[in-house]
Amino acid sequence: MADKLKITLVKSPIGAVPKHKATVEALGLKKLHKTVEMPDNGAVRGMIANVRHLVKVEEI
Repeated sequence: MADKLKITLVKSPIGAVPKHKATVEALGLKKLHKTVEMPDNGAVRGMIANVRHLVKVEEI
């Protein structure tokens, strides 16, 4: 596993399930095409799995 993950919001969560909107917000993503770096652990991987259709993930 990589040390960190680069997570980019590529699709708007406007019409998404409220739980998915909350997950995107918890990842620290507020606007389209913004990127955050998060540690690569099980909790973050689980959050990404829930909103995989809204985000792009790169290992760094």
